[in-house]
Amino acid sequence: MKRRTFLQTTSLAAVGLAALPSMAFAPKYPVGLQLYTLRDIIGKDPKGVCKMVADLGYKEFEAFGYNDGKLFGMTAKEFGAYVRDLGARVTSGHYMMGNSPGTKAMKGTVSNEWSRAVADAKETGQEFMVVAFLMPDERKSLDDYKRICEQLNKAGETCKANGIRLNYHNHAFEFELMDGQKPFDAMLASLDPSLVGIELDLYWTYFANENPLEYFKKHPGRFEQWHVKDMDKVDRKRNAIVGTGSIDFKSIFAQASLAGMKHFYVEHDTFPISSSSSESVKQAIKNVDAWM
Repeated sequence: MKRRTFLQTTSLAAVGLAALPSMAFAPKYPVGLQLYTLRDIIGKDPKGVCKMVADLGYKEFEAFGYNDGKLFGMTAKEFGAYVRDLGARVTSGHYMMGNSPGTKAMKGTVSNEWSRAVADAKETGQEFMVVAFLMPDERKSLDDYKRICEQLNKAGETCKANGIRLNYHNHAFEFELMDGQKPFDAMLASLDPSLVGIELDLYWTYFANENPLEYFKKHPGRFEQWHVKDMDKVDRKRNAIVGTGSIDFKSIFAQASLAGMKHFYVEHDTFPISSSSSESVKQAIKNVDAWM
């Protein structure tokens, strides 16, 4: 090929590539799964279920249920090693505050043996620890939220000292007005960004009639992990298999860099009637791969 012809051809190719939608060049993130999605079966056969998840193509696991040094009946170190042997990683895990009478007895909450939980998370290989839920008696007022944030900032210091990042996971109740203010906004103002980030649950954010893209613009870089669960098109109180509901994930993932997203996890709180939990995660990863 002559030099002039080559330059013309490559120039046209460059113009054509530049004209393609930016989404085509978005980084392809490993697909993660919050293992809570399989809560109905994982307790019966933790290793078998984890192998099934890895075989489906999920590369990042988010654990739940840590208590007294154990995850699914294994030590944290054993669980992390087993998942790595499957070709995946435990990148994150869910924890509780431990301020409520119902959670005070748990060992490994922010209020009870947190340093031990952090050490175990490090043994597991986790990059993140996430406070997953506030019990109703932990969040009765804005002052309660303020105290929670103070605890989270302190817990985040312990995490940071051990090379782990602390996140807070939202539901819909953080967007319900208290004294004319959304607790979620109050938390974003009180949490130290250098110590605590946000794991944004996209379903619960939309359920509260909030737009995550607006939060990305107002607080860029703070939404480091996401829960990717879809909303049923008829009954918004139910989840749809990811990719079949009403949430436009393509537009959200197009703003992943602005949000600061590093990991995301498919999750279902409820399941379509016709689908089992294992079938839902099988279908979900196919749908995610199709639009990633």
